[in-house]
Amino acid sequence: MKFTKPITFLFFFSLALFSCQRQGTLKASKTAKQDFQVDFEKFTLANGLTVVFHVDKSDPVVAVALTSHVGSAREKEGRTGFAHLFEHLLFLESENLGKGGLDKMSARIGGSGANGSTSRDRTNYYQTVPNDALEKMIWAEADKLGFFINTVTEQVLAKEKQVVKNEKRQSYDNAPYGNTSYVIDQNLYPKDHPYHWQVIGSLEDLQNATLADVKEFYRRWYVPNNVTLVVSGDFEPGQAKAWVEKYFGEIKKGEKIPALEKKPVVLSQTKSLYHEDNFARLPELTMAWPSVYTYHKDSYALRTLATLLADGKKAPFNKLIVDEKQLAGRVNMYQNSAELAGQFMLSIRGYEKVDLNLIHAAVQEAFQRFEQEGFSDDDLNRIKTSQEVSFYNGLSSVQGKGFQLAQYQIFAGDPGFISKDIQNMLSVTRDDVMRVYQQYIKGKPYVVTSFVPKGQVNLALKGAQKASVVEEKIVEGAEEKFDASAKADYPRTPSRFDRTVEPPYGKAPETRVPNVWEKKSENGLKTLGITDREVPLVMFNLRMNGGLLLEDSSKVGVSNLLSELLLKGTKNKTTEQLEEAMDALGASISISANEESFTISGRTLARNYLPTMALVQEILLEPRWDEQEFKLAKQRVESQIKQQKANPNSIADNSFKKILYGKDNILSRNLLGTEASLKAITLTDLQQYYAANLSPSVATFQVVGAVDQQEVATSLAGLNQNWKVKTVRMPQFPSPPAPSASQVYFYDVPGAKQSVLRFGYLALPVTHKDFYPAQVMNYILGGGGFASQLTQQLREGKGYTYGIGSSFSGSNVPGPFVIQSGVRSNVTYESADLIKQILQNFGPAYSAQDLEVTKGFLIKSNARAFETMGAKLNLLHNISAYGLPYDYAKGREALVQEMTLDRIKALAQQYVNPNKMYYLVVGDAATQLQKLEQLGFGKPILLK
Repeated sequence: MKFTKPITFLFFFSLALFSCQRQGTLKASKTAKQDFQVDFEKFTLANGLTVVFHVDKSDPVVAVALTSHVGSAREKEGRTGFAHLFEHLLFLESENLGKGGLDKMSARIGGSGANGSTSRDRTNYYQTVPNDALEKMIWAEADKLGFFINTVTEQVLAKEKQVVKNEKRQSYDNAPYGNTSYVIDQNLYPKDHPYHWQVIGSLEDLQNATLADVKEFYRRWYVPNNVTLVVSGDFEPGQAKAWVEKYFGEIKKGEKIPALEKKPVVLSQTKSLYHEDNFARLPELTMAWPSVYTYHKDSYALRTLATLLADGKKAPFNKLIVDEKQLAGRVNMYQNSAELAGQFMLSIRGYEKVDLNLIHAAVQEAFQRFEQEGFSDDDLNRIKTSQEVSFYNGLSSVQGKGFQLAQYQIFAGDPGFISKDIQNMLSVTRDDVMRVYQQYIKGKPYVVTSFVPKGQVNLALKGAQKASVVEEKIVEGAEEKFDASAKADYPRTPSRFDRTVEPPYGKAPETRVPNVWEKKSENGLKTLGITDREVPLVMFNLRMNGGLLLEDSSKVGVSNLLSELLLKGTKNKTTEQLEEAMDALGASISISANEESFTISGRTLARNYLPTMALVQEILLEPRWDEQEFKLAKQRVESQIKQQKANPNSIADNSFKKILYGKDNILSRNLLGTEASLKAITLTDLQQYYAANLSPSVATFQVVGAVDQQEVATSLAGLNQNWKVKTVRMPQFPSPPAPSASQVYFYDVPGAKQSVLRFGYLALPVTHKDFYPAQVMNYILGGGGFASQLTQQLREGKGYTYGIGSSFSGSNVPGPFVIQSGVRSNVTYESADLIKQILQNFGPAYSAQDLEVTKGFLIKSNARAFETMGAKLNLLHNISAYGLPYDYAKGREALVQEMTLDRIKALAQQYVNPNKMYYLVVGDAATQLQKLEQLGFGKPILLK
């Protein structure tokens, strides 16, 4: 289950049902250029459950979201982390679904993955399923609310504590700058403020949680009158109401829950703290000012202020700190609003060994420059257009619409607040922005943290006090023991009907493959498109074969640098002017390089599609080749490379590529390059790569959205005429064979609280006849989330990890089969050995039931395979890159239907042999290296 920190303008969802009923229509804004409506119906059950329905017939899917109005703010000091702990517990078991709960059912019904998230103020549970499973979902969600708590035993609680503690280690304790929010919140919010502690809680509090504590928390907050149910998608409201009444109606109402009062923070003085971070390689300055709660009228102007100050070439913080003083590669600023209070955040990660006192002084200078220079109406309008695009993008799926409706219901008291929300965004004035700057930021006290690498306290702000950060010690056998297989014995909650009987499926939906059109231009450019008018947006990719594969092995990093530089102005536009032109259109254009391709991607309002494509043409055909921007880009990339050297997951990914491909294969290299190769690259190298390799003859344009084929043809006319054809020869590299015997590698990160695992070998290209069958086989092994054996045994059975999975990934060249995870440091060997056992037993023990679950998921999930614009773009990519037929999803569906037990066993024997793969561990060598010899693969090789 996913833990997320609250982020501004995130789309959350909720739950609600029966009583006083009304119909509402949501409009994007009276000032928006194009109306966008989301119809909803809201009602309340007699027990207080709020329900919101939104009908969307565009795809045969339905999203169901249950949200409890409880987050970390409703916890008690000393018992923190309970809201997030419940996010985990509610997926494990319920009285009528049995062990495995919703996760187990999700695998059968083709759900997109039951998941949840916790914030300071709410906890939600959600899933998108084919619409024939709606009754099953309502039945399952009702079990969470009325038929769950009896299944939580001492053993269940002990196991899930370990999972949550692993999540904390992975996301905070074992990550660079992972404790920043902890230090900020401890000092920004007083001890009696509900935002004083972290959403995930402390390791000590989690360990001290008792079963009685857990049950008290559940009975207080998980009651119908504190919950909202949202159903969004293709369903019949009359039937859905009857199901909601049947399954939720008899659940008893809880005690009245009074609303928490808003609790804004006032600082009497600035607080400065520092921390030596074991995983950081660069110094980072973070500043937090008290601000306002969600939907406060000033929150909109503060959000706009943050964009004006730091986002883009023209922004004073970017201009001064990044371009002129060259102290950092970027500046991150945002307004973070929650239900009770908010904070205005500024974060700057300096270049290596930059004194944070210099950055702090530059911050004050940038504020002064903003006061002196101000901003124009054009600047403000560009930001509003960008916010409008983000708003629409959040509503582009049934789940996104459901999230928004729930968010508005819980925190604004009305799903219809959607129209007021965008109106508030678009009505911010210049006076509003300057007023909130004066009121909340200028001259006001703040909390500031200096996170510096170990041994570099001299880089921290002068006068900063040492922050209090609790760091866990690695102790063998320190965790409490539990038996996850123990059967719970509990009294059953009475019901008016037999809830143990799972509801039947409805009418099976038919897989709807989008209509694809295709055209090839005279210059060789292929175009594939899908018209989709659900939201007034267009998304596109212009993909060229190449990327890392076409680079000189002595100067790796050229294609990545080129992707950065092409967005830094054109022949007739400076970087600032180009950014202004994009913002004015509400267009987002990005360029990326990967191992095998170079891609220009974009998203824009449909009404601005043609001028957006004119900008794409200008970017591609008329580069500016600015020397200063090139220098700045090299600085940023060098900083990224240094950061990767401190991040255990980046270390694992880069090291594993070297092991897989060998030193002579270009694909073994880090796409960013090395510090040495970066220094050797000149602007001429980029120009030569550009001139030789960016050609329509190896390019495909893929487009999805509210645009038809003729409009697309018009938009590409200039490229067809002016983009000259070049002969591009893709190099052929021999694919290294899989190892004949397994070997263990270890990369030492002293003091690591977790060990990062990468186990696997180089397997298959997408075009191989066994590639998709191998993915089918892998579903039960490690590709099926909570349906997979790796998750069930390492997370659910042992509590060793927060997450683990396995996958086959490839392209036109063979890609790896890889198992990846982060496990508790003191069970590194035990985890590796258990994975080895799972692989050994997987084929022989694969059962008819495993095959049935796999077929159920892969076939039924096709109903939601192409719902989003992103999914449709991926369809076009697969068709164009790998020569798949337009309806390849139907062919894969037939392949799954025909899959046999013997075929799965043969695939497992051939492609997941534990004795013929590489085992890489990134962790603390002093405590973990020697034990890995027990795997039986010889002495581990220590990497540098």
